[in-house]
Amino acid sequence: MRPGTETELAELLQAARAPLAVRGGGTRGVALAGEGLETGGLSGVRLYEPGALTLVVGAGTPLAEVEALLAEKGQRLAFEPMDHRALLGTGGEPTIGGVVAANVSGPRRVQVGACRDHLLGVRFVSGAGEVVSNGGRVMKNVTGYDLVKLMAGSWGTLGVLTEVSLKVLARPQAEATLVRSGQGVAQAVTDMCRAMGTPYDVSGAGWAGGETRLRVEGLAGSVAYRAGALNAALGGGWDVVEGAESAALWQGLRDAAPFVGQPGAVWKLSVKPTEAPGLLGRLKAVGLDHEALLDWSGGLIWLRVPEEGDAGAAAIRAECATRGGHATLIRAGEALRARVPMFQPRPAPIARLEAGLRAKFDPRGLLNPGLMEGA
Repeated sequence: MRPGTETELAELLQAARAPLAVRGGGTRGVALAGEGLETGGLSGVRLYEPGALTLVVGAGTPLAEVEALLAEKGQRLAFEPMDHRALLGTGGEPTIGGVVAANVSGPRRVQVGACRDHLLGVRFVSGAGEVVSNGGRVMKNVTGYDLVKLMAGSWGTLGVLTEVSLKVLARPQAEATLVRSGQGVAQAVTDMCRAMGTPYDVSGAGWAGGETRLRVEGLAGSVAYRAGALNAALGGGWDVVEGAESAALWQGLRDAAPFVGQPGAVWKLSVKPTEAPGLLGRLKAVGLDHEALLDWSGGLIWLRVPEEGDAGAAAIRAECATRGGHATLIRAGEALRARVPMFQPRPAPIARLEAGLRAKFDPRGLLNPGLMEGA
């Protein structure tokens, strides 16, 4: 099913009697139960005011189309959404609604926040077939953030997005990345956290393959000054790459490129940055072979592990829970998917709240049923 208007979607959901698998471009490789419900017909730009830094667009609009439109005016989506296709081996085209529904946010989150922090408003159709509008369409009318932020990261389980309003930002004139090779996780996290505590407006802090990376962006003169000052603040000796070479480093980290084509399950772990070294050390101590990439100063850990057995999954989730974090299973074979839920099990009070929200917005349990099991 591919409704072409919000009204068609509402009528479809009102008449539905069986589960529906809601998808945008189908690029995230999530196995969903039910008849397919695609949002690609709900596309197109509704409003774009470059001077007001606001964009209103249909949820089914391809992400590439949105980015091309913004680039024409020297602007961008500041939260740097990941492209999952290479990592997951999927096709299709990512949609802006899918980005919002999964709250997809890249390396720049440490500076500008997540996707949900750039949402001004949403329109969606609930599982009961009711059209809901919340928030504003321009930055001067930013009301009702509760449902706006609730929909970001709901994975289509509360309603089907039809339109999103976003704050956009100017594309910087220049960027530079400080690089230091040969660092272990502990030293990398120390340097990344120190960098984030400086006044030099770091927009990326990551580690991959023993290489620590720190990014600054803005006007060319400012970038040159801040890169030099940050280098000095960290004791000197950092290499500096600029322009397209710098951008390629962050695109690779954003998309977990070192894991593309490599065997094993891929997990996305969220913890306090300072917990990353201890967590990875503990996994090694219990015998779990792994390869790790760090983003968000260590607050995001991409982890590649063998798929055999469930002990690894249990250890990963237990260590995250102990440290107040959570682990999401991003890539896995069918056998592991059947045994291990995608999302970290929630504490009982939070699970009850989430179940109550789903019952309110989707009382018949039609939208992506089972997707949040374990969450």
